[in-house]
Amino acid sequence: MADRQKTLLLTGASRGIGHATVKRFSAEGWRVLTCSRMAFDPRCPWPGGEDNHIQVDLSDPNMTVKAIEEVREKVNGKLDALVNNAGISPKGEEGERLNTLNTNLRTWGQVFHVNFFASVILARGLQAELTAAEGSIVNVTSIAGARVHPFAGAAYATSKAALAALTREMAHDFGPLGVRVNAIAPGEVETSILSPGTDKIVEKLPLRRLGQPAEVADVIWFLCTQQSSYVTGTEIEVNAGQHV
Repeated sequence: MADRQKTLLLTGASRGIGHATVKRFSAEGWRVLTCSRMAFDPRCPWPGGEDNHIQVDLSDPNMTVKAIEEVREKVNGKLDALVNNAGISPKGEEGERLNTLNTNLRTWGQVFHVNFFASVILARGLQAELTAAEGSIVNVTSIAGARVHPFAGAAYATSKAALAALTREMAHDFGPLGVRVNAIAPGEVETSILSPGTDKIVEKLPLRRLGQPAEVADVIWFLCTQQSSYVTGTEIEVNAGQHV
C-alpha cells in the first residue's frame, strides 16, 4: 500500500517565511493547506493551491473558529503538522514603531488575536486530527519576544513572548496525545516587511548577514518530521546569533 500523503496546515502563507515553507513541504510531497486573509493568488507556484486555500481573517475569533470546520472537511481525519506563522505588526502613520504609550486598545486586541489566540484556537480545534496523525505544531515567535526591537511594536513583541510561553504550555498538554509542540524565533530575515535601518542590525550580527526565508523553512521542516521526534517544548532561535 502506498504511503499516505502527509498534510500541513500553515497560516500566513502568502509571503516570506510562509511562502518558503509551502514550497519546502510541497517539494517533499506533502499536501499544504494555506490560510491567509487574502484570496488565493494564482501566481503562487505550488500544486493544488486554490483547492487547498482557506481565506480567513485571524483577527476575528469567530472566523478562526469557523475555519476549523473547513479544515476538518479537507484533512480527512489526520493533520500531520500545524504551523502558526501568521503575524501582524502594525506601524504608526509615518511607519514608526508603536510602543506601549501610543498603541490603542483595539490594535492590541487585533495583534493578540492573530499572533497569539489563533494559535491555540486552531490547535485545540484540530486536536483530534493532530492526535490521529501524531502530528507536530510549530509556533513562529520572534527575536522581538525576548528583547526590545527597534522596529517591532510593543503589541507584536509581547504577543510573541506570550506565544513562546504558550508553546511550553501546549507541549505539556499535547505531549500525552503524542503531539509535539515547538517554536522557532526568527531574527532578521530577508522578506518584504524589512524596515529601513535593518542593515545597521545586520552589521552587528555574529554571522553578518540577513537570513533567507528558506533557511527558516528548513528549521520548520525539521520540527515537523521524525528528525526531531524527541524534541518538544523548545524554542529554536534562527537569528544568526542575534540573541548572544
